[in-house]
Amino acid sequence: MYGFCRFSRRTLPAVVTICFILALAALLPNPAHAGGYSAIVLDADTGRVLHAHEADTLRYPASLTKMMTLYMAFDALKDGRLKLDQRIPVSAHAAGQAPSAIGLRPGQTLTVRDAILAAVTKSANDATVALGEAIGGSETQFATMMTRRAHQLGMTSTTFRNASGLPNPGQKSTARDMATLALALLKNHKAYYTYFSTPEFEWNDRVFNNHNHLLKRYEGVDGIKTGYIRASGFNLVASAKRDGRRVIGVVFGGTSVTARDNRMIELLDTAFEKIDDRDAPVMVEKQPDRNFALISSAEAATPKATKPRPAKAAAGGGEWAVQLGAFKQAASAEKLLDRVRDKLPSAEPLVDAVDAGKITLYRARLTGLSQTDAQSACQRFKREKLTCSVVSPDA
Repeated sequence: MYGFCRFSRRTLPAVVTICFILALAALLPNPAHAGGYSAIVLDADTGRVLHAHEADTLRYPASLTKMMTLYMAFDALKDGRLKLDQRIPVSAHAAGQAPSAIGLRPGQTLTVRDAILAAVTKSANDATVALGEAIGGSETQFATMMTRRAHQLGMTSTTFRNASGLPNPGQKSTARDMATLALALLKNHKAYYTYFSTPEFEWNDRVFNNHNHLLKRYEGVDGIKTGYIRASGFNLVASAKRDGRRVIGVVFGGTSVTARDNRMIELLDTAFEKIDDRDAPVMVEKQPDRNFALISSAEAATPKATKPRPAKAAAGGGEWAVQLGAFKQAASAEKLLDRVRDKLPSAEPLVDAVDAGKITLYRARLTGLSQTDAQSACQRFKREKLTCSVVSPDA
């Protein structure tokens, strides 16, 4: 690029414009890393691929990144570099991470066990970064260590730039690599894998529920991690065991929490149906983006029956939400959601950033509801003197 950017006075305006565009393009995220649908399902016992679509396409992992941070922590626990009751310091850098967070302060300490639980359940970025710094000295150095270890595990398409999964154009992975990581966690850290099934985590008199709804919704699921940033969509890695057989599923790019979860349920159902059919071909979707979009636009339909699956009121259909306010600071929206989430445990809390002209507003929403549930919840919140509005699927 720089060789091209030589100019005479006559060509200066045009060349400067072109060079500016090229320089700007170099700073923008690679389109190959953009949000989009990818999926893979593995037979965990044999490694056989049961389903795949764009499994090797680069995507943003979002908080699936924390699986690798936890793998590194489990490595350190296994070889004695860390202990579960060891207290680790919280740096200003860790405390300053954007939500989700548990509200750590600079100079505070927490145990390794609590940092692990905060990462698993709340997907807390502050606790996750503190854990990474305890292992690597700095988050930057830790990310380098993460990438090196990932490549050793066979995750050759993955690059980590941070411990948490917060937006970074250089942070990339694939559905196949995330399935490889889930399999490695199961096989190499069986003793610690059970953390991923933790239903809730209590910290400073606050209870944080696990974001992985499939732990309660799908028979046999015992982990492992959800992820979301705007650039990736809603991601999920899930592992389920039935009748002595285990499968691992990965979904990238869900259009909503419910769409992502419903898609995973369909994939797991199909996998268990054909896992013993050794001659069954790998299912490769031809038009997955279209099919996946249909899931989110047709959520009034009841998903394929799977036990146990609590029924929701069907009035109105679709995925409804309640909005409790819009704030100039993401931390304010997150704080409000922490206050109210126990009042509506079936909902998924979401801080949604929107461009409001000269400023960005952060909307505090509880999503994944039926119309009846959303309207009922909003009436209850209003009686408690909270601002609340019902958001339809078309809003």
